[in-house]
Amino acid sequence: MTSLDPEALGARAYAMISELAAISAEPNRLVRLFLTPEHRRAADVVARWMHEAGLAVSEDALGTLRGRFGMSRRRLLIGSHLDSVIDAGKYDGPLGVIAGILAAEPFARAKAKLPFGIDVLAFGDEEGSRFPATMASSSACAGVFDQSTLSLADATGVTLASALRAYGKSPHDIAAAAYRPQDAAAYVEVHIEQGPVLESKGEPLGVVTGIVGQTRLLVTVNGEAGHAGTVPMHLRRDAYAGAAEMALALEKIVRAHRDDAMVGTVGRIEVKPGAVNIIPSQAVFTVDLRSLTDRTRKFAAERFEDEARRITTQRGLTYTVETFHEIATAECAPVLQDLLAQSISELGHNPIRLPSGAGHDAQVMAGLCPSAMLFVRCRGGISHNPAEFASVSDMGLAIAALIRFIERFQ
Repeated sequence: MTSLDPEALGARAYAMISELAAISAEPNRLVRLFLTPEHRRAADVVARWMHEAGLAVSEDALGTLRGRFGMSRRRLLIGSHLDSVIDAGKYDGPLGVIAGILAAEPFARAKAKLPFGIDVLAFGDEEGSRFPATMASSSACAGVFDQSTLSLADATGVTLASALRAYGKSPHDIAAAAYRPQDAAAYVEVHIEQGPVLESKGEPLGVVTGIVGQTRLLVTVNGEAGHAGTVPMHLRRDAYAGAAEMALALEKIVRAHRDDAMVGTVGRIEVKPGAVNIIPSQAVFTVDLRSLTDRTRKFAAERFEDEARRITTQRGLTYTVETFHEIATAECAPVLQDLLAQSISELGHNPIRLPSGAGHDAQVMAGLCPSAMLFVRCRGGISHNPAEFASVSDMGLAIAALIRFIERFQ
């Protein structure tokens, strides 16, 4: 078995994470978006690390870097993403890529004879911070890329297809990025927990049991503008008041499903005409629904639309609901969960099992092959925030557990 020094592995990971965190579109906060010059710079750094670890490096049509070890057609895939949210923390995504490189390195350097090869994947788009779609890179690897995504535009009007060409890629090559199901033995991803469970239990690592499904809706409520001082309350057709009542209805629906880990969020709302002395004529808002059971999530979405219909009828409003993102719940493969748990136990820790309330590339890859996730404790459960933090010790233990997982994997 490979000799392990978790503290040294964690220190290496921290240095690499810090180097990537310096690559940003803005000087005072971390912003690294898909197919931007910052993405290119980050990918070049990661490619160098892969080469130094003894991996053969290639890059597919969606900008996913692949660090490859071994000649077997049967591949163990290990990965995460390089893109960030706006004003991000530095661990979300890069830790998983770096953990994969550092875990594959001892096998590559020793030219280990494994019954499978290893591909370390650095996806370019998981967050969806630039284009209104998520996980485009892993979707291409899983063979489920939606061609209509190519026409989606960023805030400046640049389409994904145009951005790919500017990045030096051809949209016509996307199909070639897909793994054949018979070649993908499994996918595993290391990621900070982005929640407080591990910290509350005093354990550094956790094994993910499943990743919640998501439904995202765009709701438009139309009413009638009017003078804020002269239209009596009972004669108003206030679009924002209707939207606010819908948000409270969503909260009530979701709270009725506590046993399913369901959550619902109205994360963005825009009101027109947007003047202090005018009754709103239109409100447009988003709904984010997540649960561990697809059936109950879809039922909740239907209940929400029933409530939207009732509310708008009572208030003399009209509405539309558009689904702009839908991804199914993904169960993590029990056999892979057990291998990760055994690896954590061998390092002297209790392998906590817990679901993921956030979406991850592993959710898409689960449609290709058995998939699993290893969660790493993060301070305060904070993520998508510059205060995001994972300790050197915890990161080192995660990489050591991933090495032991590779040794056990067949």
